[in-house]
Amino acid sequence: MFEVIEYHNGLVKCLSFETEDGHAVIGVMAPGEFEFISAGNGYFTVISGIIFIMLPSHLVWKPYKPYETIIIPTDIKYKVKCSANASFKLIYQ
Repeated sequence: MFEVIEYHNGLVKCLSFETEDGHAVIGVMAPGEFEFISAGNGYFTVISGIIFIMLPSHLVWKPYKPYETIIIPTDIKYKVKCSANASFKLIYQ
């Protein structure tokens, strides 16, 4: 089944579901800066917009454009931000 999840007062909304490849999330975010804790080793791919991501091992924001992917390690706090509406997918393996 599908599960709709909201974060940060509804500024980030996700549709969560299971696939043959693992747990998947399709999400949208409004402009802002947000912090998350990874639920597992995940492949974060931007679908639309530009999303900046900062992992705890980095001290700078790195921009990701559509079709670019970053691997988010398990059990870390990471930050994301965008200046316009953006969308992403996250596949956990």
